[in-house]
Amino acid sequence: MYPAVILGFRVVFRAMGLRITIEGAENVPTEGGAVLASNHVGYLDFTFVGWGLRSRHRLVRFMAKESVFRHKVSGPLMRGMHHIAVDRAAGSQAFREAMAMLKAGEVVGIFPEATISRSFLLKDFKPGAVRMAQAAGVPLVPVVVWGSQRIYTKGRPTDFRGRGKAITVAYGEPLTPGRRDDPADVEAELRRRMDELLAKAQREYPDAPAGPDDRWWLPASLGGTAPTPQEAAVMDARDAPVPPESAPA
Repeated sequence: MYPAVILGFRVVFRAMGLRITIEGAENVPTEGGAVLASNHVGYLDFTFVGWGLRSRHRLVRFMAKESVFRHKVSGPLMRGMHHIAVDRAAGSQAFREAMAMLKAGEVVGIFPEATISRSFLLKDFKPGAVRMAQAAGVPLVPVVVWGSQRIYTKGRPTDFRGRGKAITVAYGEPLTPGRRDDPADVEAELRRRMDELLAKAQREYPDAPAGPDDRWWLPASLGGTAPTPQEAAVMDARDAPVPPESAPA
């Protein structure tokens, strides 16, 4: 199913007139396992991260929350493309599936932030990407996507009509963490590289807001009206599901 889905997205991207720039795809090995760690600014990030590796002839198996696999439309597609369902209450099964794929020479994609960043800057990371790369002995490739938030992101209406939007996908030089390396040090280096890639993508992005009301997709630090990281954290906490034991009677 995966090649058919890629073909379908090719048609959709062309119809939308998207201008997709791919940088650094050569940093992803053409064979053997690898972990891709990407930032997360929009719901379509996984499509662009996977799309950018067509020249490398690699199919990325993404880790995604289990509810996506239960959806009547996305579920059959996700299962058919052999992506990995993550039950946040029992993540060990997803970890084992990802490890099996890595050891079989597959590329596994993960969003270390675990959810979309409302500030469009990097959130705190979960340790899964580093743990998998260390345990499987595979490269850990930093990736950033920029511009996808203008199409479909959290808290904003979708905009598939606006033609010609620019999308940047950049793959950085891989890390090769060893089993004895301090995971905190590896994560800090991963974040540093992703910060650099994201800053470059933002700096070189060819589009500018159409007017004052179109500055929502820029971080506050770049003169936009997106929430600051602190404001975004408050919004995320407000929207987080209430654990059963603390739910009101």
